[in-house]
Amino acid sequence: MVGVLIIAHGDLGRSLADCARHILGREPDNLAVMAVDKTEDPERKLGEAQSLVDGLEQGDGVVVLTDMYGGTPSNIASRLIRPGRVEAVAGVNLPMLVRALCYSSQPLEIVVSKAITGGLEGVLYIIPGEGNAAI
Repeated sequence: MVGVLIIAHGDLGRSLADCARHILGREPDNLAVMAVDKTEDPERKLGEAQSLVDGLEQGDGVVVLTDMYGGTPSNIASRLIRPGRVEAVAGVNLPMLVRALCYSSQPLEIVVSKAITGGLEGVLYIIPGEGNAAI
């Protein structure tokens, strides 16, 4: 099973994980979260992140989901990448996370692809006055 690590600013990762647990109705044992605060040393956080990746790795790889490209969380994630073993995706949202968890029994490259498409397809403009219509 592919591990999923969220690295995000403040409580964002924990909140996304809580929402995903609610949606899935279960506690995913392949999910971990690391919060990054502006007062923390990025090198120390890199070590913490590597420990989380090591704990999630069961032989199928780990996908690291991070909030905003270019921020400290994505900079940490970029240093964890081991092509084919540890991959990273920036721009995490709830649809991306749920998709990654739902497909985590698939190979890593499929989990990454499904996470990205889930994140992209989860961003919609809701048409005012049209009920559930969106584009």
